[in-house]
Amino acid sequence: MKLALYLPNFRNKVTVEELEDLTALAEELDFDSVWTLDRIIVPEVSDRGEMQHPFGMMEGFPKQLPVSSDGEFLQGMPLIPWLAAKTSKVRIGMSVIDTPFRAPGVLAAELATIDHLSHGRLNVAVGSGWMPEEFAAASASDIFPRRHANVRESIEIMQGIWTNDLFEYHGEFADFERSGFGAKPVQKPFPPMYFSGLRDPRRSALRVAKYGMSGWIGIQDTPEELSKWRGAIARELAELDTPRSIDDLDICSMIWFVITDEETDQTPNGKLSNLLVGTASQITETLKRYQEAGLDMPLLWPPFADVPVSKTLDDLKRLTEEIMPKVEAG
Repeated sequence: MKLALYLPNFRNKVTVEELEDLTALAEELDFDSVWTLDRIIVPEVSDRGEMQHPFGMMEGFPKQLPVSSDGEFLQGMPLIPWLAAKTSKVRIGMSVIDTPFRAPGVLAAELATIDHLSHGRLNVAVGSGWMPEEFAAASASDIFPRRHANVRESIEIMQGIWTNDLFEYHGEFADFERSGFGAKPVQKPFPPMYFSGLRDPRRSALRVAKYGMSGWIGIQDTPEELSKWRGAIARELAELDTPRSIDDLDICSMIWFVITDEETDQTPNGKLSNLLVGTASQITETLKRYQEAGLDMPLLWPPFADVPVSKTLDDLKRLTEEIMPKVEAG
């Protein structure tokens, strides 16, 4: 099992120095990767719990974000080239890039340059977005009803630009003649790509198979849910005309992580469950269950509030020194 750190850039207050400390420790502890979060805005209606959809369109969550509209959170995308400069081993990326907010040609060219800045350590995770209010702020309201089609087109454009000297595309969202977009990525044929799908295993499998993607990323999946997703994607891949199998993919999930002194209630509560929030013993047992369920890489996600970065730094050390040896021993 590989470990990844999901940086808490989306908080009411976070400093660059705190993100730097977390990143440096992840590299020191030989984490596989460090990821940022893509959040453009917090609408004021969120403060009143009056958003159109709950967080991530997930059942059980309020129609409210865990950060206030006047919060001083940091944008995830500009942090990626910064991570490239601050690290030398750990892989970097944003989970996930909401493609409707960015012109795919511009995105492809900029990510190729970032792959050079990181000497070939870039991961590219893509998704469709879920918040109409954010689409409006990104001048992309017209895309919301067709956001899944936008993801497909964006993937095709990015991969086309990355693998051709000159490239043209004539689609629903982009229409341009043969053009060169500068340097190609260091990684060939392109950086590892991940798809984030939270509802439809078939859609995820189709994206992964058709576009040669490297993995799938979920959020707050229990071991049982993860096993079901893994099985569903495996069945879909088996039915498709592709040589790829589930064993070729990284199956990942973004999971809140805190080591507590007292045991937490581990009763299943949907996406609000305390999955990796508990004592060292509880987390050890849960990670063993994840390992059996086929989780290749948890993206460890410090909570949005009430847990200082200093605590997370200590927890990450305990995880690698105290917990993971027991998990790996079985």
